[in-house]
This record gives sequence, C-alpha cells and structure tokens, in this order.
Amino acid sequence: MSCPTPTHGALDDWIASEATAFSLDLPETFNAAVDRVIASLGGAVELLGLGEALHGGEDIPILRNRLFQRLVEEHGYSAIAIESSFPRSRVVNEYIAGRGPASYEAVRDIGFSHGFGRLDANRELVEWMKAFNADATHHVKLQFYGFDSPTEMTGSDSPRQVLYFVLDYLASIDGASAKGRRQRMEEHLGQDADWENPAAMMDPTKSVGCSPAATRLRIETEELILELCLRRPELVAKSDERRYREAVQYARAARQLLNYHAALARASGERVSGLLGIRDLMIADNLAQMVTRERGRGKVLAFAHNSHLKRGKAQWQFGADLFTWWPAGSHLNEMFSSRYAVIGTGVGVSVANGIGQPEAGTLEARLTAGPGPVRLIPTHKGQGLPTAAIGALPARSASLKNPTYFPLTSQSFTDFDWLAVLDSTAYNRGGPSLP
Repeated sequence: MSCPTPTHGALDDWIASEATAFSLDLPETFNAAVDRVIASLGGAVELLGLGEALHGGEDIPILRNRLFQRLVEEHGYSAIAIESSFPRSRVVNEYIAGRGPASYEAVRDIGFSHGFGRLDANRELVEWMKAFNADATHHVKLQFYGFDSPTEMTGSDSPRQVLYFVLDYLASIDGASAKGRRQRMEEHLGQDADWENPAAMMDPTKSVGCSPAATRLRIETEELILELCLRRPELVAKSDERRYREAVQYARAARQLLNYHAALARASGERVSGLLGIRDLMIADNLAQMVTRERGRGKVLAFAHNSHLKRGKAQWQFGADLFTWWPAGSHLNEMFSSRYAVIGTGVGVSVANGIGQPEAGTLEARLTAGPGPVRLIPTHKGQGLPTAAIGALPARSASLKNPTYFPLTSQSFTDFDWLAVLDSTAYNRGGPSLP
C-alpha cells in the first residue's frame, strides 16, 4: 500500500521535512539514507538509475560505489551498468570474474570508452567487484556492464566489431551460413578508418554512412537479424538462451550503429538532435537487455549523466544552438513504468570544475543551505509541492570550465524520483585536465 504524498506549502518546508543528510565517510548515516530510498521506491524496481550532474565530479562516482555496495549487500542487486561502450565492457566483466587479464592496467584502456578506465573511482569499483566475486560465500556473482553506444563525441566506431561478434556466434553453430554472411559483409565494410573519420561529426560529406556500400551493409544486417529471429528455437538449443540473447543484442546494436552513421551523413537542421536521440535509444535498449539478463539473479544499478537517465526531454545548449531529444530515461520509463526509478544528483560548489556558489533562490542554494554534506530528498514527482514556487525557480549559473555540468531546474522534480545533492565536489582523480 503506497503512502500518501505529503503536502508542503513552501519549498523550504519540503526540504526541512524530508531531506535526509548523511556523509560518505559515516556508513551508518549513509546506509540509513539508502535504505530509506529503497523502501520508498518499493519492491517492483528492477532498474535503478543514478545520474551525475557532470562528468568530472570526484565525489559522485564515490557515492555510486558506496551505493552499489549497499545495494548488493542488502537489497538484491547483482549488476552495475555504466556510461561506457557496451562491447568494450566484456573485458572488464571477464576481469572481475577472474577469467581475464591479471591486472586492472590491462583492462583500463580497452575495457572502457571515453577514458573512464583511468578514473580512480572506476578502478576502486572494479577491484571491489573482483574481490566480492572471489569470495566463495557469495553465490550470486556480480556482473559489470557498459551500456553506451560504441560512439564518442568526436567520432563513431566502425560496425565491424559488433557484427563480427554476431558472426562468430553464428559460426559456432552453423559455419556455412556464417561464412557466407561474413564474406558479403566484408565486401561492404571497407576500412574502419572511413567509418571512424572524426571530421564526419561536423561535416556530413565526410561520412560514409549513406554510401552504396553502407546501404547494402544495412540490408545485410537486417537479414542477419531476421535469420537470428527465425532460427531462435534451433540456435537456443545449440547454444543457450543467454548467448542467443547477447548475439541478438549485438545484431540490433549493429543496426542502430549503421542508422547512426546514416544520420551522420545527412545534412539537416535536426542532425545533431537526431544523433543524440539515436545514441540514447541505443542506451535504453542495451539497459533493457541487461535487466532481462539479470532477471532471476538480481537488480541493476545504472550510472550515467543526469541527461541520459532523466524522464523528461533533454536539452543541450551548444553556443547559439539548442538541441533537444528524448533521452534513455524517457524510453526506460515507458518500457518499465514503476520498475524503473532514478536518482538525480546536484552540486553546490566545485572550484575545480568552475562551479561557484549557487545564486540565492536556486534549487541548489536552497538544498545546500540545510544539513549536509550530502542529502537525499524525494521529489514525489512534484506532487504535493507548491507548483507556483517550483515554476518560478531560477536556474543557477553553469560551469565556467566544465561543459558537462547541467544545473537542476524545475523539471528535475518530474525527471527524478529522488535528488542527491552534494555541498561540494573535487575533480576526478585520473581525469583529463580541464582548460
């Protein structure tokens, strides 16, 4: 039975009444805060998102690590998925299972995208998972996933890797069929450097995504997906359900990656928004597959930028251009309904990231005025809170140094189920230098 939503006449009343302050250095306060969040969300949640207000905040990945540990130890979570290329993450998962390379250094660069493997907080997460899995008393072994599309802000991967994964799977069962498909696909793949040309991000004429060869490769990929679907009973019987589902996931990712390259090649005023939307659609589909794979074993924690996991429409102001698209969280909300919940994060101050004191009256200023250094607070999706006061909330200034920082807004009340707001954060240990 759900509890009635409290009614508050002022935002400050809501904060004073419902914020739970804690410290990452005091496990008792942190664990109690996490347990309160999980109890409020109910037992239906299969996928919990934790957003980060910016890439580069040292304390948010530490919060993620502590949260995941508590979720594993007390709340039935078996996997974490982070904003990193999903094909690469297999290397990290093998490492934490004790089957991969002997050291983290061996997976640091090849197992992550965006340079995230060099962040000390990610090393700490992975090493904790490896130690957990090595303990024979832990019968449910943890899984590490990346869910991001195989793309970067400065370019996009060739579809070769994801297609070869599917072809290798098919070859293990039906060598003749896989050989014929591989030969046809290789005729159209060409050179990886052509697909991965960074100039294509800004100039559609530099992209090969709409070339005759790329178009034929898209058709071959559709036929590959169709074959996997038509032969499902046979392929599952000759491998297993888990391997089959993974192959289908890779095949569908290849389709979406080819669609991404085709969008790269089109000159349009909606080009960038379309690319951002395709990326988030891939993220949502990947996370949905990961939840399916973990069902029966445990639940999944997803970690990414707030803009990927939020429910409402995403916006990105780049110079004079404003790009809008439906993020992964909006798709996941439709797919999972009450089985998806998401915590957004906010930051008061971060000198290292160029984030000054929040202006008076902003949501960050109001939240950090109370006890801290971190507090969790339920949004109730805006219900029971003063609508006029929320609509009139001013947005604080953005970062002077870190373009990935997006302040909280009035939309945050409906974008997230809870907010975790930190008084301050340092810059990531191991991250690239900011200008």
